[in-house]
Amino acid sequence: MSKGFRLVFPKPKTVEIEEVDVGEPGRGQILVETECTLISTGTEMTAYTGDFPPRSFWAEYVRYPFVPGYSNIGRVVEVGEDVTNIRVGDIVASHMPHITSFVIDAEKVVPVPKNVGCEEAAFSTIASIVLNSVRLSRIGLGESVVIVGLGPLGQLATMFSRFSGGYPVIGVDLSDKRLEIALKSGANRIIKGGEWDKVYGDVRNMTKGRMADVVFEVTGNPKVIPYAIRLCREMGRFIVLSSPRGPSLLDFHDEVNRPSRVIIGTHATSQPSVETLVYPWSRRRNIELFFDLLSERLIDVKHLITHRFNWDEAGEVYKFILENRLETLGVILRFK
Repeated sequence: MSKGFRLVFPKPKTVEIEEVDVGEPGRGQILVETECTLISTGTEMTAYTGDFPPRSFWAEYVRYPFVPGYSNIGRVVEVGEDVTNIRVGDIVASHMPHITSFVIDAEKVVPVPKNVGCEEAAFSTIASIVLNSVRLSRIGLGESVVIVGLGPLGQLATMFSRFSGGYPVIGVDLSDKRLEIALKSGANRIIKGGEWDKVYGDVRNMTKGRMADVVFEVTGNPKVIPYAIRLCREMGRFIVLSSPRGPSLLDFHDEVNRPSRVIIGTHATSQPSVETLVYPWSRRRNIELFFDLLSERLIDVKHLITHRFNWDEAGEVYKFILENRLETLGVILRFK
């Protein structure tokens, strides 16, 4: 039986490399060697720090030892019986963690087009999450959109909101670097965050006094939500794209009921596992669409990559991200 190695958080703020059994591919399975992975600077950093309420879904999800990662791009090195649509040498995307090699059911991977690079493809998991969120927001042609928080998810939300016809698309963040990158992602306007009265005034001016039709909250900070929702116009849609780390104090009468705002949660799990006639946009189809858009050069994500590291440096990488949160976006771990 072959061996592999993966990253693990045995406890908060600690990273170890763990040896694991990989095995051989059985019927309908493939053996994959990882080329690169993308660190989720939201979910994984929450797990790394342990910064979440003890009695919450976060506490149920993050149980130490915790195996991080869900954006894996690898090369197929062996195929089992009855695998007909994937060949040795193919590059595939999966939700596997930061691991050197693994066996997986062939139906659980998505082939990467030959003209799409591995590092670009590594954004596929979070891109599917954002595509689902933008679709659920029902952005219409010419509707004004505000993205609060311009990390990797916020940058992709900017990109897909613009692609869906949003105008103007306005980015809000504390980081000057992220604001500059948002312009490359498709933002028409950017606003430096921090002073909410100024942000409200700027959004009002940029929307001709109407305020935003759609607001995406992508900071993950529960204290931001009561302020960000006020950027919505009456009957506007407030989209919770982040996974907030704890409860928010919100006056539901003044901020929701009276202005009749709609709050929409868009967690990754709201993507159906299979296509249906009612809602055909499964996680797989969203990833396929993302790859098609990259392949046709209709979108680009290379400008979102800010750092690259070797996978076995991960102990220092997570510490670096924690200390430089506003300066990091796409952080790639290289396995080759």
